[in-house]
Amino acid sequence: MEVKLSPSILGANFLKLEETIVKLKKQGIKELHIDIMDGHFVPNIAFGIDQIKMIKQIACDIELDVHLMVTNPEIFIDALVEAGANTITIHQESSPHIYNLMYIIKSFGIKVGVALNPATPINTLKHISHMVNKILIMTVEPGFGGQSFIEPMMEKINEVSNFIKSENIECELQVDGGINLENIGKVVENGATNIVVGSAIFREEDIDSTIKRFREAIL
Repeated sequence: MEVKLSPSILGANFLKLEETIVKLKKQGIKELHIDIMDGHFVPNIAFGIDQIKMIKQIACDIELDVHLMVTNPEIFIDALVEAGANTITIHQESSPHIYNLMYIIKSFGIKVGVALNPATPINTLKHISHMVNKILIMTVEPGFGGQSFIEPMMEKINEVSNFIKSENIECELQVDGGINLENIGKVVENGATNIVVGSAIFREEDIDSTIKRFREAIL
């Protein structure tokens, strides 16, 4: 499976968002990662439905990978589908009805992902793995960009990759949190197929050159 780079809009300069997305399109980026946070499930607030609609208008054919870090995620699904989300990723801890929620998301014909926080056990995937299109491993505590990679999560990436293979699941293994040019190669070696990168791309003046360097690092 080709390794996909998924820039996280949370790390971008919001005052230059349109300009940034245009640059990403020119670089052939196929997916944008968008975090929605409600200030309750995680201690931060980011992005609403209207902002996602605006991003979709600019992004056009780039897929929108929406990561829901909210309490009561079910109330957002209809609006996110209408706004143009191509994938919706949810946390198991956010709803007592995770299976039903996954079914609802897939009923709209879009992809569903499940996120594992650093302390969420891998065995929680066992009875829902046949439903997932994406498994997201959080390698930082969710809620804020710019955090450092939690090193023990490298082993977890490898373990989830082996789980996907052993269960013969057709899904992406996404990793989000503290990814940089120094560790992305090892993250891919351990089985990641979709890499979320925010601050490490957007804090650089030359985004084009930085994306090229990241692509070289995962070859």
